[in-house]
Amino acid sequence: MENTNYFKIGTIVNTHGIRGELKVKAITDFAEERFSKGAVVFRKDSNGYVAETMEKARMHKGMWLLTFVGVTNINDVEAFKGQDLFVSEDDRKELEDGEYYYSEIIGCEVQDEAGEVIGSVKEIMETGANDVWIVKRPSGKDALIPVIPDVVKEVDVDNQKIVIDVLEGLLD
Repeated sequence: MENTNYFKIGTIVNTHGIRGELKVKAITDFAEERFSKGAVVFRKDSNGYVAETMEKARMHKGMWLLTFVGVTNINDVEAFKGQDLFVSEDDRKELEDGEYYYSEIIGCEVQDEAGEVIGSVKEIMETGANDVWIVKRPSGKDALIPVIPDVVKEVDVDNQKIVIDVLEGLLD
């Protein structure tokens, strides 16, 4: 296989029922699209990336329940627990200016407008209104940075750098 880049979109956390359904914690902005019938995702096992075609998917208690084509039995999917799901780079669409994939943001260094390093983005939390970046700081507790224009001033994914305006009380 040529050198394809893969991007993580979720983790299989468990099985669900006896008909081969998998419980998945998604980490993608495009879950409805990624898990739609006929979409191809890649499961990573000890042998590498295994293509799976989506049969069906539904939300259930904050998790996605997925079924792959040709899989109808819990015994077929028991071994998938703990595996991550990916999409290939070719399946990623171009984003508008100011839009970023989670994988581009996680790991970025966050600094204030004076260039003082605050920490690095370790996780993204969806709140409904706007995303919140969870920033691991060198010491102290994590900072929660709301992804809104008043706070996020510059995102440079090529250099893994984000500049924010530290509004009063933001880092307390």
